[in-house]
Amino acid sequence: MGFLGGGTALPPPPPTPPPPPTMEDPAVKKAREDGRRRLRLRKGRAATILTGPQGVPGQAPVQRKTLLGQ
Repeated sequence: MGFLGGGTALPPPPPTPPPPPTMEDPAVKKAREDGRRRLRLRKGRAATILTGPQGVPGQAPVQRKTLLGQ
């Protein structure tokens, strides 16, 4: 019994958190494979880009005809 009638018990402690996932967990394996697949696809598309954001660097090879037929 307390001084001001606080004779109630303490609340129970919160439940313990679940253990962290391990590398053998199926969800972790699937996420890792999805990440690898996305990285592989992204690298494949990046290899097809031949110019930068400024366009083709340097001068274009331009020749003008001097006479008809040439």
